[in-house]
Amino acid sequence: MAIIISDDDVRKHLTMAECIEAMDVCFGDFAEGKAKTLPRLRYRVDAPDDPGREYFANVHVGAVPSYGMACVRAGSNMLAKSSAPGRKTTSSPDSYNWTVITLYDLNTAEPLAFLHESHLSGVRVGATTGVAVDKIARDDVAELGLFGTGRQARANCEAICTARPSIKRVKVYSPTQENREAFPGQVPLEGVEIIPVESSEEVLAGVDIVCSMTNSTKPTFDGNLLQEGQMVISVANSDVTLKRHEVDETTFERASDIVINDWESVVTNQQTELLDMIERGAVDQDRVVELGRLCTGEKTVKQSNENIVYYKNNTGLGMQFAAAGAVIYNKMKNDDTNRVVPREWLAAEDYP
Repeated sequence: MAIIISDDDVRKHLTMAECIEAMDVCFGDFAEGKAKTLPRLRYRVDAPDDPGREYFANVHVGAVPSYGMACVRAGSNMLAKSSAPGRKTTSSPDSYNWTVITLYDLNTAEPLAFLHESHLSGVRVGATTGVAVDKIARDDVAELGLFGTGRQARANCEAICTARPSIKRVKVYSPTQENREAFPGQVPLEGVEIIPVESSEEVLAGVDIVCSMTNSTKPTFDGNLLQEGQMVISVANSDVTLKRHEVDETTFERASDIVINDWESVVTNQQTELLDMIERGAVDQDRVVELGRLCTGEKTVKQSNENIVYYKNNTGLGMQFAAAGAVIYNKMKNDDTNRVVPREWLAAEDYP
């Protein structure tokens, strides 16, 4: 029987530290050719009955043998078309997130669970950032500068501070004063002071790690203001549905190394902010390293006092959901209170 795993179950059964470990394993498996994951598929269609909205599909597939788990994440949402310059479209306020993750047993092919993905989606992005910080950042980093106050900003802030407990201070900026002032109460981190600031320049000044987790389609800071010795992290990426440039070209040019999750996704999803710079010679592709190669130890990229390292959390991958989902499922599978879907409801008829 397959079980139902809600957002509340994810909160209860998956810590950030556990998810960071799961991402480390799956990206290592991927680099060694064990895990399978395909670039995500996204498309948009205008809503037939409402010109102000559009249907948005977001699909991931992947499998992680170390966890014995495969998954299909089928995203289904309605988006409100944005009229604000420099902002991507956002979820329509009167619609639900219908996205569901299905987990499959790699040994039997049987469906094991159906997960709500809303909370897990933010956690696995943050946890993947946590892996990058663990592999790249100096051990003594003490201050984080954060752009953004939404779900991804909260998860990435928690992940970075989990990967580097040496961080004692976070400066956070949002163009909306109310959001940045509310942020400290939304991310309870023991022993970490979170300070709202009023400009992007204040975020950058003196910090060890700069992290941009926003819905902006334009650069959130001037790469000329970066200081040697900083690690830069961002999540926004161009794809076939939307062109985004959360980090400017100067940041790409100044980085000694650019770490990404998956090169195939750069090409397949047309992540032009990186591809265009490589094509015209502004960025040498040899400077671009996949995260999994750091997880296996095949490559080493380290933040020092003399360089700028850029981690571009460039895509979500199905294997992330398979690995994190397995951790949750293994904690819940024997619980007598689980909501279940009978096996016979899911089995396709077996033709001779």
